[in-house]
Amino acid sequence: MITKYQNILILAPHTDDGELGLGGSINYFIEQGKNVVYAAFSTAEQSVPDGFPKDILKTEVRKATKKLGIKEENLLIFNYQVRKLSYVRQEILEELISLKQKNNFDLVFIPSLHDIHQDHTTIAQEGLRAFKNTTLLGYELIWNNLTFNTQCFIKLEKRHIEAKIRALKEYESQGRRDYLSDEFIFSLAKVRGVQVGCDYAEAFEVLRLFL
Repeated sequence: MITKYQNILILAPHTDDGELGLGGSINYFIEQGKNVVYAAFSTAEQSVPDGFPKDILKTEVRKATKKLGIKEENLLIFNYQVRKLSYVRQEILEELISLKQKNNFDLVFIPSLHDIHQDHTTIAQEGLRAFKNTTLLGYELIWNNLTFNTQCFIKLEKRHIEAKIRALKEYESQGRRDYLSDEFIFSLAKVRGVQVGCDYAEAFEVLRLFL
């Protein structure tokens, strides 16, 4: 079913969320010749560690998404303040509606509706409102999910997970967080693969489905 979709939008509350949630699938889509647009809503300048330029995440997301194969012109970076996306949810909704009107997206990825991070919740809810007539899948960031419904799986090869890891290594400013480790990325992909009888996979919640 997933092969029918041609014009794909990834909504990332912060730079790196899209890579973490579905970096392997993004690389798979690019291999398949799909058009993939990545929109990041905050570069988290207020949270950048000392010693790095405040706009370092703009540089890192450009390098990371390039490693996955996303075209430079398909990377959209907004400058909303980290942890305060809910304060500007109407502006974000209008940005999403504008994106929808300018493009013919047939598949949109948003954070899980069970994600408890305030910024992730905002992007998920406004994405759900903006793309009412589009297939919507929720991606997992398990450290933020109280629960997650594994209703859809994208089967992947080892090379897709390796591309995901290479992309995430571009986020040097994020330090050695557990969820950025090679071991974690491979382990989660392996678990999801076991669930559907393949070597590796990424899992998603089905929020809205058009066949």
